[in-house]
Amino acid sequence: MLNNMKITVPILFIIFNRPHLTQRVFDAIRKVKPEQLFIAADGPRERNPEDESKCLATRNIINQIDWECDIHTLYRDHNLGCRVAITSGIDWFFESVDEGIILEDDCLPSESFFLFCQEMLERYRYNDQIMQINGNFYLDDIMEFDESYYFSTLNACWGWATWKRAWGMFDPLMDGYDALKENRHINNYFSNNEISEWMISYLDEAVLPTCNIWSTQWAFAIIKSGGLSISPTVNLVQNIGLSGDGTTGNHESFELYMNFRANELGKMIHPTKIVHNKEADALEFTFLIKRTDPRLTGVRSSSLTSFFSRFIPIKIKNIIKSFIFNR
Repeated sequence: MLNNMKITVPILFIIFNRPHLTQRVFDAIRKVKPEQLFIAADGPRERNPEDESKCLATRNIINQIDWECDIHTLYRDHNLGCRVAITSGIDWFFESVDEGIILEDDCLPSESFFLFCQEMLERYRYNDQIMQINGNFYLDDIMEFDESYYFSTLNACWGWATWKRAWGMFDPLMDGYDALKENRHINNYFSNNEISEWMISYLDEAVLPTCNIWSTQWAFAIIKSGGLSISPTVNLVQNIGLSGDGTTGNHESFELYMNFRANELGKMIHPTKIVHNKEADALEFTFLIKRTDPRLTGVRSSSLTSFFSRFIPIKIKNIIKSFIFNR
């Protein structure tokens, strides 16, 4: 079913200053020749003299487009940083489209990834419970599946897809977080105390104005809405940027993810019902997240972040957040 499908779904390609990685991901995009391609690029950093030439070289790769394609570009003159550059780029994307695929410069997809996302976007277009389509699968030889995908509370942003209706729930201020944490909404959502406590450690940091992580804020939007993500039962995207020049904080602990190559998906077999696969989430947490995440392998957050989280009153945090996010 995935064969011979034309890629009509729009694609957002987020780039910065890594031409060697960008070229590899662009080559994968070129294979499927999408009809619409949006490119969002952050600008060079003032204190990094090599950034200007690297950013230019990265942007020039887009000039290699040699198929009929509706091209849109958002090239920043100055550096906005990871959080603002990516979230504002996604905002820009959904000003023009109702659904789409989102790829960063270090997320190398298989051809099946595009086809899978396109079919899932269409099939679940009007189902508000489904908020994201993942591109990753890490349970080979650990759990067997009869279907081509399952429903998860673990969303992954290394190659993913979503709808404008879902992204509209994104809130960088994470309004209502403290109340949801207090009434155990987060614990009930994951149905697994280990996973919920791990996620709360990230949410506690993401709610701070000092945090540069956008993906946890997006995860909170899904949690708050009680939404689910679709996860394929074949890994469709390989992260190729975790070896030292990416934006992930602890590269060494995350390098294991680079061993999961992007593969092709065979005949599409749909689940008969939409239900959270608690077993799959528990196994991914046990066999992968616990082995790779710095918070679970002994690496602690900075003392400044810890102090801010524990001792600054919530009202003061919100004032600082409003100033930072609205400036």
